[in-house]
Amino acid sequence: MSGTTASAVVLVPAPRSSVDGEAVSVLPALYVPEASQWLSSSAGRVAGDGYSWMQAVHWVAGSELYKPRRYRSHGPRTFGLTTVRVAQELAQLFPCRPGIEYLVRRTGLSERSVQNHLQILREAGLLAWIVKGTRVSGGPAQASEFARMIPVEFDAALGIRTVQRDEAAPAYTRAVTGIAEAGRKLMAKLGKQAARKVRRPRPKTASKVSAKALPTGVPKGASGVTETPVSEGSRCTPIGGSCSTSSSAADTYPPSESKLASGQRRSSSRRKSKAKAGGRKTGRQKLNRIGRRYQIARELTQQVEWLRGCSVPRIAWVAQNVADAGWTVTEVLAWLHLRGTAEKVHRGSGLLAVLLANAENVLDTPAKRADAIARWHGAQEAQRRHDIERVRAERERYEGDWQNPESRTVRNEVDGAIAQLKNFSRPVVQALPSDTSGPGAASYEVGDSEFEDMRAAALAELKVGVTSLITDTIHGCGYDEALHVYGDELMNRARRIDQIRRSSLTTLTFGA
Repeated sequence: MSGTTASAVVLVPAPRSSVDGEAVSVLPALYVPEASQWLSSSAGRVAGDGYSWMQAVHWVAGSELYKPRRYRSHGPRTFGLTTVRVAQELAQLFPCRPGIEYLVRRTGLSERSVQNHLQILREAGLLAWIVKGTRVSGGPAQASEFARMIPVEFDAALGIRTVQRDEAAPAYTRAVTGIAEAGRKLMAKLGKQAARKVRRPRPKTASKVSAKALPTGVPKGASGVTETPVSEGSRCTPIGGSCSTSSSAADTYPPSESKLASGQRRSSSRRKSKAKAGGRKTGRQKLNRIGRRYQIARELTQQVEWLRGCSVPRIAWVAQNVADAGWTVTEVLAWLHLRGTAEKVHRGSGLLAVLLANAENVLDTPAKRADAIARWHGAQEAQRRHDIERVRAERERYEGDWQNPESRTVRNEVDGAIAQLKNFSRPVVQALPSDTSGPGAASYEVGDSEFEDMRAAALAELKVGVTSLITDTIHGCGYDEALHVYGDELMNRARRIDQIRRSSLTTLTFGA
């Protein structure tokens, strides 16, 4: 038991009658079950400020009415100085919404220790949940919001009178109206403790050295931490120096030049050589068996899609056999590829347990595991190439000039027209008289026989996929004149051939 706890135990008054007829009693036990640790179900009252709440915290620490080990088999054994330090950080927050990382950084404790002390404060009736935080794997953690509570045992022990000013308000909003005479002295001492901040205890070696340096008759601090006295007339500067008039340089002597000839101290080099000779670990410490399990579990939850959101400790327990066998996460992924996965996963940890069953016995050598990794990489490369070809085909289909009709009937007609064009043979093309100049050219008129010859020549070219005759007529005489000469059927066929030829998805081949 620490000095603060021992002194506070003595300060708890025994049951006796007061001057004004009020009795002050000490309750035999203090424990709040989990169902009553919410603000809506709490029996205590909300503290008005952090100072009055710290009085209740010191009272609980000194009364020993709450003993953590009585209700839990792990964690801190007593409501001690560390719990008071955590409470001090909570008393400075408004609203009381601390994050675990914030308390770890402020107190220097581990994450598990901070959680244990927050649970102690809740079980002692000093904290109540307003909003319970959430922790989702892979996402930001939401901090819990607490209400600083004063338990009813504190009011009963010190004879504090409360009243509910608003009948419609909850019971935890009752206000203090007075205190019994027997509790005033104790309340004053608790106020002094609440005003004094509890510091982090120093290491044992430093405490022993400072205790020896203390002169006779100088007591230690109430918190069990030795206080180093400062001599009168001297004050330490922020960088650790002193403005004392006495100088310590009178008893020092310059080192020999032979020892500093190389510019390095020999003592430091000797220490380094001794440390290397003694086999000290200078690099990063190697993970043990439990650490490797958690490392593989954490990587699996990050790389496997159907394991995201699963609990890392549960995955570590499922993969303990392969982790103990020396598997890496790459080897585990290769094995999962060989086994295959279900289309719909209801419980990722259960599926992983089924897939990893007897895996360490099947791939029991590094060579087998290396072969599994090679096959997994080959399958990944094949899948990658397939995806590239699929994307390329879709891009050519949608970015080309030709768009496949949505109607099945139209697509059948287009396929039939293309097949008919491919089966056409190349006929002999008769040359048309191109020179119409000369005498009597102005009186020359094209008759129906000449139109028939031009249409026959254009049809012969269209059968072999050539549209130059119709195209030249359009460029030379205009579209209307070409339509008058060749007709709608030949003009439409020439336009369709040009569209098909420009498409990158179609290739026209004609027989000789």
